[in-house]
Amino acid sequence: MASTEGTYRVWNVPERLLPFKMDSGEELPVLQVAYQTFGNLNAKKNNTVLVLHAFSGDSNAVSWWKTMIGPGLPIDTQKYFVVCSNVLGGCAGTTGPRSIDPATGKPYGFSFPIPSIRDMVRVQALLLDHLGVEKVLATIGGSMGGMQALEWARTFPDRLESSIVIASTTRISPQNIGFHVVGRYAIMSDPYWNGGHYPEGGGPRTGLAVARMLGHITFLSEEAMYEKFGRRIRPEKESPLAFGDEHEVESYLWHQGTKFVDRFDATTYVLLTKAMDYFDFAAGYRNLEEAFAQTRCDFLIISFTSDWLFPTEQSREMYRALLRAGRSATFAEIDTDKGHDSFLLDNPEMEQLVRAFLEARL
Repeated sequence: MASTEGTYRVWNVPERLLPFKMDSGEELPVLQVAYQTFGNLNAKKNNTVLVLHAFSGDSNAVSWWKTMIGPGLPIDTQKYFVVCSNVLGGCAGTTGPRSIDPATGKPYGFSFPIPSIRDMVRVQALLLDHLGVEKVLATIGGSMGGMQALEWARTFPDRLESSIVIASTTRISPQNIGFHVVGRYAIMSDPYWNGGHYPEGGGPRTGLAVARMLGHITFLSEEAMYEKFGRRIRPEKESPLAFGDEHEVESYLWHQGTKFVDRFDATTYVLLTKAMDYFDFAAGYRNLEEAFAQTRCDFLIISFTSDWLFPTEQSREMYRALLRAGRSATFAEIDTDKGHDSFLLDNPEMEQLVRAFLEARL
């Protein structure tokens, strides 16, 4: 019987498949992939659900998607063979800036090439080959994970039956690129940045914390921030006319920032935000419709009313382009005041949509 206990492994890609050539033209002579599997591959090998994590996620999908993955849940580990890997360029086991560069014997640091979303997807495809998975029942991801789900549909159209894209976009807006720019400058202006070369556990911790604080604001809606904090002053503060973390929202953001630096790498932050900035699903095509014409799978597109990071109109745009391209697509906008992070929270409507979509295809 399947459980939420995944099997964690690190796969060292064999030499016959190397070097791995990235879209940047750079080559990786050594490549390892950290991944976890949940449930079992069935006899027909047609029950694989590939979970694609967002920017700060990792391969332990059940830890960050507790309401979605497990026995009896929408991504039911008693029915599906669930696979999730840390992305290329990540800092949770897959080759990235903290990995050792064979040419120097030291961590790559900031010399690690900027990975593209397509690079991430191609590494995932190699992993599935290694696991004996030829056909994928569904890819599913939110935010940056949704970008990967879209790229899977285009890069490997004959391997994929369906794609679930949640709170995502075919390309991020100039405003969101701006948020990423400020976050990167916060990191790279930190006196401990040292050109991206710093010891593990050291480096630009304050800069990374500030970048995460900025990012966290974009994950929430105005309504959610009012509900969580309002304009409340922490009760232990004697005077509201002071500097520090007097407002509850200040304390919350600083907590989120300082907690983040203990599990994430600053250079990974810089490189992955760049990967998202460069992603443009329609690049090389006349329009979005022509890009979606390269796909073959069914799509489920989900957005949230209060998500101002990747607003509903961007999801509607991809849905309309899919229909114009003659693809099978379902679109749902879910009413919630939780903002962009809604896809990570308990959301019965999203859970039911995903459950029904997957069950109809197994």
